Amino acid sequence: MTHAYVLTLSCPDRLGLVHAVSGFLLEHGGNIEEAAQYNDHATGLFFMRVRFACALHDQAGFKDRLGRFAALHQMRWSLHLAAEPVKTVLLVSKEGHCLNDLLFRWQSGLLPVDIRAIISNHRDFCPLAASYAVPFHHLPVSAATKAQAEARLLEIIEAEGAELVVLARYMQVLSDALCRQLAGRVINIHHSFLPSFKGAKPYHQAHERGVKLIGATAHYVTADLDEGPIIEQDVARAEHTDTVETLIARGRDTESQVLARAVKWHSEHRVLLDGHKTVVFR
Repeated sequence: MTHAYVLTLSCPDRLGLVHAVSGFLLEHGGNIEEAAQYNDHATGLFFMRVRFACALHDQAGFKDRLGRFAALHQMRWSLHLAAEPVKTVLLVSKEGHCLNDLLFRWQSGLLPVDIRAIISNHRDFCPLAASYAVPFHHLPVSAATKAQAEARLLEIIEAEGAELVVLARYMQVLSDALCRQLAGRVINIHHSFLPSFKGAKPYHQAHERGVKLIGATAHYVTADLDEGPIIEQDVARAEHTDTVETLIARGRDTESQVLARAVKWHSEHRVLLDGHKTVVFR
């Protein structure tokens, strides 16, 4: 049978890389259905995403040959079945708009993910999880129990085989050690247009500054708070008559949409890391 695959790669830029990749796929019976590439002249790196159809009778052998081909060009690469949903765990605290939006999109077939579990430091969304038949784990966190809670959190993530962890308004700062263990696998939604208004209560900070635009930012989580590579952002208008409460209410829609787009693009393997930035093949 013929299946669709997505190949992503990055390597030092040089002449002939597109030809080399397409030639390799042709040699193995691959028919390219979609391709995009980008040359970052500032870093000298080349990025590419290719979706191709192929009847791979020996997938392990193909990956081995692809690995040898990639090594010749110093490529970092990944290969995925296009139709295979990304196993995902969602984390939430007491604000449920992003969680509810992701669950609805997933059930509606709009997100290529497989939501395996919901983890929260509060019990508020246990009924919501049950309505979608998703396992719910209550992990209370305090300064005294943070290490034990994170150990249990990682245990659940690994037990579910989760390739992606989404902080859907999870209002706990992950430890440096956990950020390193899950590097490139955690997406957070921050309720401001980063790099403005990092940290706690960004809508309060925005209101104090009298901004005319509020925003939301989906980014990969790193040990540096709200400093990870940005995947997607959007904004909404703010007026001088707005209170903090009206800004928070207006921002919920922006947060939900931005996070959903970031999760979708990540799960379709459209996001490649470029140092502290990302390349997004939309």
